[in-house]
Amino acid sequence: MAGIIQASINLSNIPKDKIIDGKKGKYLPITITLNDDFDNFGNQGPITVAQSKEERDAKEAKTYLGNVKVVWTNGQFPQPAPREGQPQQQAKKQTVQEDDLPF
Repeated sequence: MAGIIQASINLSNIPKDKIIDGKKGKYLPITITLNDDFDNFGNQGPITVAQSKEERDAKEAKTYLGNVKVVWTNGQFPQPAPREGQPQQQAKKQTVQEDDLPF
Protein backbone atom coordinates (compact mmCIF):
# COMPACT_ATOMS: atom_id res chain seq x y z
CA MET A 1 0.00 0.00 0.00
CA ALA A 2 1.70 3.11 -1.18
CA GLY A 3 0.96 6.47 -2.65
CA ILE A 4 2.19 10.00 -3.02
CA ILE A 5 -0.02 12.96 -2.22
CA GLN A 6 1.05 16.52 -2.99
CA ALA A 7 -0.31 19.38 -0.94
CA SER A 8 0.07 23.09 -0.52
CA ILE A 9 -1.11 25.28 2.32
CA ASN A 10 -1.56 29.00 2.76
CA LEU A 11 0.61 29.86 5.78
CA SER A 12 -1.21 33.18 6.19
CA ASN A 13 -4.41 31.31 7.11
CA ILE A 14 -2.93 29.44 10.09
CA PRO A 15 -4.68 30.59 13.28
CA LYS A 16 -1.95 31.24 15.87
CA ASP A 17 -4.18 30.03 18.74
CA LYS A 18 -4.32 26.52 17.18
CA ILE A 19 -0.53 26.02 17.20
CA ILE A 20 0.52 23.52 19.87
CA ASP A 21 3.87 23.84 21.66
CA GLY A 22 5.24 20.31 21.86
CA LYS A 23 8.44 18.81 23.24
CA LYS A 24 10.11 18.80 19.82
CA GLY A 25 8.63 21.90 18.24
CA LYS A 26 5.40 23.62 17.31
CA TYR A 27 2.57 21.67 15.69
CA LEU A 28 -0.66 22.42 13.89
CA PRO A 29 -3.30 19.67 13.88
CA ILE A 30 -4.75 19.46 10.38
CA THR A 31 -7.34 17.37 8.57
CA ILE A 32 -6.82 16.22 5.00
CA THR A 33 -9.90 15.09 3.10
CA LEU A 34 -9.41 12.91 0.03
CA ASN A 35 -12.41 12.91 -2.31
CA ASP A 36 -13.22 10.59 -5.21
CA ASP A 37 -13.91 13.55 -7.51
CA PHE A 38 -11.61 16.31 -8.78
CA ASP A 39 -12.20 20.04 -8.69
CA ASN A 40 -11.57 22.34 -11.69
CA PHE A 41 -7.84 22.39 -10.90
CA GLY A 42 -7.34 18.61 -10.48
CA ASN A 43 -7.33 18.75 -6.68
CA GLN A 44 -8.91 15.91 -4.76
CA GLY A 45 -9.60 17.50 -1.43
CA PRO A 46 -9.02 20.27 1.07
CA ILE A 47 -6.64 20.71 3.97
CA THR A 48 -8.28 22.31 7.01
CA VAL A 49 -7.28 23.03 10.59
CA ALA A 50 -8.51 20.11 12.72
CA GLN A 51 -11.58 20.87 14.80
CA SER A 52 -12.40 19.68 18.30
CA LYS A 53 -15.59 17.70 18.90
CA GLU A 54 -17.13 20.81 20.44
CA GLU A 55 -16.30 22.88 17.36
CA ARG A 56 -17.78 20.22 15.07
CA ASP A 57 -20.91 19.91 17.22
CA ALA A 58 -21.33 23.71 17.18
CA LYS A 59 -20.97 23.61 13.37
CA GLU A 60 -18.18 26.22 13.48
CA ALA A 61 -16.71 27.19 10.12
CA LYS A 62 -13.59 25.28 9.09
CA THR A 63 -10.31 27.11 8.53
CA TYR A 64 -9.32 26.22 4.97
CA LEU A 65 -5.54 25.98 4.40
CA GLY A 66 -5.07 24.47 0.95
CA ASN A 67 -5.52 21.51 -1.40
CA VAL A 68 -4.28 17.96 -1.96
CA LYS A 69 -4.01 15.72 -5.00
CA VAL A 70 -2.88 12.14 -5.40
CA VAL A 71 0.00 12.08 -7.88
CA TRP A 72 0.90 8.39 -7.65
CA THR A 73 -0.51 5.20 -6.15
CA ASN A 74 0.18 1.51 -6.47
CA GLY A 75 -3.57 0.95 -6.79
CA GLN A 76 -4.28 0.27 -3.14
CA PHE A 77 -5.27 2.59 -0.35
CA PRO A 78 -4.22 2.00 3.27
CA GLN A 79 -6.82 1.01 5.85
CA PRO A 80 -7.64 3.66 8.45
CA ALA A 81 -5.98 3.43 11.85
CA PRO A 82 -8.21 1.89 14.53
CA ARG A 83 -10.23 4.35 16.55
CA GLU A 84 -10.69 4.09 20.27
CA GLY A 85 -13.67 1.91 21.13
CA GLN A 86 -14.19 0.62 17.58
CA PRO A 87 -13.15 -2.76 16.20
CA GLN A 88 -10.32 -2.73 13.68
CA GLN A 89 -11.35 -3.19 10.06
CA GLN A 90 -10.09 -6.33 8.43
CA ALA A 91 -8.45 -6.05 5.04
CA LYS A 92 -10.30 -7.95 2.35
CA LYS A 93 -8.45 -11.06 1.36
CA GLN A 94 -8.55 -12.37 -2.15
CA THR A 95 -9.52 -16.01 -2.35
CA VAL A 96 -8.14 -18.33 -4.98
CA GLN A 97 -10.59 -20.82 -6.32
CA GLU A 98 -8.97 -24.21 -6.85
CA ASP A 99 -10.12 -26.84 -9.33
CA ASP A 100 -10.49 -30.51 -8.52
CA LEU A 101 -8.53 -31.32 -11.68
CA PRO A 102 -5.29 -33.26 -11.18
CA PHE A 103 -3.36 -31.22 -13.78
